[in-house]
Amino acid sequence: MAPRKKTTSKTSVKSASSARGKNSTRHKSTNSQAKSILPFRLTWLKTFLILCIFALSGAIWQSLFRPLSVTATGKVLQIKSGQTYSGLIGYLAQRDMIHYPIILKIYRNMFIHHTLKAGAYEIPAGISASKLLRLLNDGKLKQLNRVLLVEGMTFNQFKQRLAANPDIKKTVLNLPDAQILAAAGIPKTHPEGWFAPDTYMFSAGVSDILVLKKVYDKQKQIVDQEWKGRAADLPYHSINDALIMASIVEKETGSDGERAKVAAVFINRLKQGMRLQTDPTVIYGMGTQYNGNITRKDLETPTAYNTYKIDGLPPTPIAMPGRAAIHAALHPANIDALYFVATGTGGHKFSSTLAEHNAAVQSYLKVMRSKRNGS
Repeated sequence: MAPRKKTTSKTSVKSASSARGKNSTRHKSTNSQAKSILPFRLTWLKTFLILCIFALSGAIWQSLFRPLSVTATGKVLQIKSGQTYSGLIGYLAQRDMIHYPIILKIYRNMFIHHTLKAGAYEIPAGISASKLLRLLNDGKLKQLNRVLLVEGMTFNQFKQRLAANPDIKKTVLNLPDAQILAAAGIPKTHPEGWFAPDTYMFSAGVSDILVLKKVYDKQKQIVDQEWKGRAADLPYHSINDALIMASIVEKETGSDGERAKVAAVFINRLKQGMRLQTDPTVIYGMGTQYNGNITRKDLETPTAYNTYKIDGLPPTPIAMPGRAAIHAALHPANIDALYFVATGTGGHKFSSTLAEHNAAVQSYLKVMRSKRNGS
């Protein structure tokens, strides 16, 4: 029995020794694997951090330093009274002029400390958002000069408005109209009607020639576009005839719903050989003699523009028509009316016969008498 116990003991020692060896080998293998995985994890982490840095750098560049989406001629930025930088940044983002507006807002909180000054500004082509904010903050962004040309204004009134603007350099306004047109490179013999009513923005110090040229170019573009799409069977011999009609429509009504009807009345009269008999042409022909009232004597005094005395259209437009009036002159309403008169309560009454027209005139006079009597 004794030898058997001894053998068992040796066997147990060997087994324990063998187990310890296996465990030691296993631990060495695990440590080896851990050591091989650690560099991989570190490499992945470094790569991730590098990618994050690149992404953040790209976002910062896109937000702060990428040129804004502005045309080569620049863009007008209108800052309203009380507008904030946050509102401006939102405005730029809504129009896809900037990306990642939150980054620009952080930049603004860190570096921009003055309030916005109301006005119209020119955003130069190629400027970045961060530079735009800095220039606004420092008051160094070029502020624009506003020039307003109202529908129905005459060329003389337009010249007076330009002459009264201190930010416009005067070079030709004191010349005769024909010389003004020649100096501005405008191929017309008469200026009336050929300047588009609108609100324009110019840099301070702009010359009157550049203003005139820009306003003319816009009207020429509008007239050409409308002329191409004109209705059929119009009694015009040229595009200038259409502009003359548009100017008359402009002076007769400012109502969107009436322009095409007014145009139809005058076009119907032209087709039937009837005189236009429209007061605004008489007033234009009176020039400086018009004092705000038109008399029967004025209607009976012959001038080149008195459509109570001349057949057809006057020789030139009598005012600056807007696009709506030009469109109406080239797309008259489909009505057979030959007359119209104010209702006295807003708008006009259109009639196809003289009897209907006379009745409408009496209704108008009755309304006016009632107003004068306070009833």
